[in-house]
Parts: sequence; structure tokens; C-alpha cells
Amino acid sequence: MYVLEELSHRVLDGFDWTMDRLYNMSAGPYNYSYIFKYIIIGDMGVGKSCLLHQFTEKKFMASCPHTIGVEFGTRIIEVDKQKIKLQIWDTAGQERFRAVTRSYYRGAAGALMVYDITRRSTYNHLSSWLTDTRNLTNPSTVIFLIGNKSDLESTREVTYEEAKKFADENGLMFAEASAMTGQNVEEAFLETARKIYQSIQDGRLDLNSSESGVQHKPAQPGRTSLSGDAQNNKDNCSC
Repeated sequence: MYVLEELSHRVLDGFDWTMDRLYNMSAGPYNYSYIFKYIIIGDMGVGKSCLLHQFTEKKFMASCPHTIGVEFGTRIIEVDKQKIKLQIWDTAGQERFRAVTRSYYRGAAGALMVYDITRRSTYNHLSSWLTDTRNLTNPSTVIFLIGNKSDLESTREVTYEEAKKFADENGLMFAEASAMTGQNVEEAFLETARKIYQSIQDGRLDLNSSESGVQHKPAQPGRTSLSGDAQNNKDNCSC
């Protein structure tokens, strides 16, 4: 198991940025100033991939197979007049994939940790997910806790108040959201980016370190940005 994780680390060290370089070879010059790497983590079936699809495609996928390993999506956003490309890795929640998916924590600037408000077991497992995140990412990684499926109020098993208390006690950002209606989905991704960007402005992130999860791409003068802000490398949604 250790050998598999170590091999994954070595392969992934340059993989995120290599994918971005390959994308831009076909798409033309860079039209953004930064790349932020995100990971989405949590138990199987909490709606991680549906949240990603809602954010990148602005629509809900009603039927999704479970993620095998990882899925990948991107979108260009704007924070404080800076174009930022989010590289988002959606990880499988099954235990049998944990050795592989743990490799994707490395060098993540933001981590969206998801539970299902209608399944207490997914909330009870948050401490384990948080331990992995804290152990495998850098101290500046922004962690945003999302209680998904807020549209299913009638079958709620986890109250907003207890989840908010857990978030406050652990220094996490928090919101309940719905991948189906889109409620707070945009806000979760954007608020995470704003906090990362603020860390850059405050000098808390070393942009020369691959562990920061941030890459600086100075915009080229005279270049215009893409029309529309959604770019998705894979049109796959897996919950």
C-alpha cells in the first residue's frame, strides 16, 4: 500500500500542471493569472461529483455512477479583478480507493469536505476526512465544509447548528448547499478561492512551492479572456 501511495505522489508531482500546459497548447495563450488546485472529499454518495458538475456546468445530473478513483473539472473565475483557473479533483469516497485518492491531497490549495445532511454516518466520518486533509496538505490549505442536499429538509439527520459548531471548533468555513438546486454551490467554491487569494496577498503562501497548490501565470498584455467562464475537461458526473 505504501509503495502505491509513494508512486502516486511521484507521478502527481507535476501531473496537475502538465495537464494545464497541454490544455493551453490547444486553447491558446493563458487567459488567467493563477491556477488553484482543489480537491473534493467525503464519503461515497454525498454528492461530490454533482456539486462539481453544478459548479462547472450550472446544471444538476440526476443519475451519476460512483466515482472510480478521481474525476477532473476546471472553471475560470474572477477574484478581485484577477482571473483564476480552478483545477478541481473529485475523489472517490470508497475506502478501497483511499490509497490512490490520498495522493491528490498533496499540493491542494483548497479542500471541499462534503457530507450528506440526510445521512448521519457521513457526518460522523468527517473527523477521519479532516485528519487526512490536515496530515496530507499544507498548513495554509483552505478547508470548506459543505452539508450537501439541503433541499431534502424533511429527511434531515444532521442539524445546521451541530455542523456549524464542528466547523467553528476546527477552523473550517461552512455552508449547507444543494447540488440539485444550486443553492450555495457557487458561493462555496468562490469563497474558498477568495480566502486562498487573500493568503497570497498576505504573503502566507509561497508561490514557488509546489505544495502551495497555486501557480502564478501572469496575464499577457493585449490578450483577451475567453467568452464564458466555464471550462470542463471531462463531462463526467459521478456522485
